[in-house]
Amino acid sequence: MADPSYQEDLIDLRVDEHIDAPKVADFLHGNLPGSDEAPRKMSEALIDSMPEFRAVDYESIGLADLGKPEGFIARQIDGWFRCWESTKNEDVPEMADVYSWLRENLPSSEIHSLVHNDFKLDNAMFAAADPARIVSIFDWDMCTLGDPLSDLGALLAYWSEPSDPAYALEMARMPTGDLAFLTRAQLVQRYAAKTERSVEHINFYYALALFRITVIIAQIYIRFLRGQTQDQRFSDFGKVIPHFARMAQGVAAGEMGIKL
Repeated sequence: MADPSYQEDLIDLRVDEHIDAPKVADFLHGNLPGSDEAPRKMSEALIDSMPEFRAVDYESIGLADLGKPEGFIARQIDGWFRCWESTKNEDVPEMADVYSWLRENLPSSEIHSLVHNDFKLDNAMFAAADPARIVSIFDWDMCTLGDPLSDLGALLAYWSEPSDPAYALEMARMPTGDLAFLTRAQLVQRYAAKTERSVEHINFYYALALFRITVIIAQIYIRFLRGQTQDQRFSDFGKVIPHFARMAQGVAAGEMGIKL
């Protein structure tokens, strides 16, 4: 059994997407030491954990057969497009356009590592006494081997900024509003500084992650239409699918991407 004194020093700061932003803001600004800086520290901690995770020697710990790192991104592109084709309730031309762009602009990468595959703020736990310290990362069921930049792309796609479109803020998986979290560009810059890896093609990974999120939204929506879930939160998901597809297309076209 864990030491109670240790347990008392921890608090689950994973952010429930159903808690409205003012309540989260009140929590961040009222329950943490140095809470005004907590969002920045949490942002930095998330990014700083990524090179540590990437540095794990997966072969030495018996995970060499966890996945097939060669061709990982190409399989992601094709696999998510197949899911789209089998899931879509109506045609969204932007999805085929983004798929073609991703196939044509696939970066070459010889760097392989463990990939969490669902890396975002609400899958992290931070120490209550120190929001700069990550206690744990959750939801490892999709972990595999591949290009570590795909995790950065996913983080960017799930990240929120006050200037994001209204539809994106409504679907946000993290606190919204001016809470002083790092911007997407700042996340990428810190990642580049910590890893010394080129982020020249970061908008490719960002577009791929948005492409994937669009398919996930479509999967949830079609389940709702088929009566496989009764959750009324999903009833309007059909309206946002084209918006996210256009966002992915905008990133691919350089109109909405990360500008460093």
